[in-house]
Amino acid sequence: MLFDLRGRGRRRAVQAIYLSLAILMGGGLVLFGIGGATSGGLLDAFKSSSGTQSTNDIFHKRVAAAEKAVRLHPAEAAAWANLTKVRYQQAGSGDGFDSNQATFTDKGKQELSSAEQAWDKYLTLTDKPDDSVASLMVQAFSDVGLNKPDKAVTAQEIILDRRQPTGPLYVQLAALAYQAGQTRKAELASKKAIALTPKDDREQIKAQLQSARLAASASLGNDSSATPGTTTTPSS
Repeated sequence: MLFDLRGRGRRRAVQAIYLSLAILMGGGLVLFGIGGATSGGLLDAFKSSSGTQSTNDIFHKRVAAAEKAVRLHPAEAAAWANLTKVRYQQAGSGDGFDSNQATFTDKGKQELSSAEQAWDKYLTLTDKPDDSVASLMVQAFSDVGLNKPDKAVTAQEIILDRRQPTGPLYVQLAALAYQAGQTRKAELASKKAIALTPKDDREQIKAQLQSARLAASASLGNDSSATPGTTTTPSS
């Protein structure tokens, strides 16, 4: 069964499932540039470039332009948001991401660290962070990236503050909070996820949350049969 995470292959399968969900949520952001300060995604880059221009050249120029913008306007939040976005995109381009292993390479993680620096600066300059940039940083801070679940939780909370709350968004918050060892926050998010989910779909949500608990328990080195918190499955 998938919930039995004692085998390395099964743990990897659960990680792949959550990565797939993250890609589905963030793919539109990266490819199409959905969101206020993040217009201009990967597809826009290809459309605006000549056929002979390489992807690396495209992002190198975009990063250089974004870095120039923050030098000229260091107190402008939108400039730092754009720098965060293009650094993230550069991290996932070329040999920055290993599609076979479904993880960022060392080179990609170096770029993600640069994106993190821009993100941290951006957060000091705005009281209303762009949720689409936050979506990118949830992926950057995931275990296939910088593996900083605490910061992933913060980014996911920004998304929830800026969007209409839904069950899936709270499922993702719960999964990230379990990974960060923030059990109480994870349990509260689990209950919220179930409350926002139609009754006919709640068993599926409970199964996803249980998978998240067990995956986090295994990665933290705890007994994979134990459930964080006080309940085995969230109550309806």
